[in-house]
Amino acid sequence: MRHYDRLAKIYDAQYADEQEAKIEAAMGDVHLKPNSNVLDVGCGTGLLFRYVGNSVKLLVGIDISPRILREAKGQARKFKNVALLRAEADHAPFKSQIFDTVFVITLIQNTPNPATTLRETRRISKQDAVIVVTALKKEFTLKTLKQLLKNTELSIRTMKTDNNLKDHIATCKNLT
Repeated sequence: MRHYDRLAKIYDAQYADEQEAKIEAAMGDVHLKPNSNVLDVGCGTGLLFRYVGNSVKLLVGIDISPRILREAKGQARKFKNVALLRAEADHAPFKSQIFDTVFVITLIQNTPNPATTLRETRRISKQDAVIVVTALKKEFTLKTLKQLLKNTELSIRTMKTDNNLKDHIATCKNLT
């Protein structure tokens, strides 16, 4: 949290291009419906909002960093259907099975236990929900990411390992 609080004001200047490249790569495998409820876990400054905000009924962004959420408010104000909450990814303040699509972008390597984070993501996702997970290649080999997703009962639909991206991008289904 402190790390992202310190980076909040300069995050987009340092990382927006990289993050947007990941989002654009992921969006090719995601088909949003107008009545969808979407969650952005670890939403950061809200870079995903402009890709999703006009396409869904509700977009919720959660992040643990209060300062980075302040930055995300600027993006959220552009949409009537975006809500922001300060919350931990491992203890999301939502009932089970309410989100149709969940984005977990550049988050799991920053959590104490990525499996716990993904199980919690699965809990709040509807059956057959699409869950997009990215993982830094320097932290996760393709093999370890696939094993993590399998162990957390996420079914991989597509896996991208583009050499131009620093992350692997998995589009998964919640089968439970």
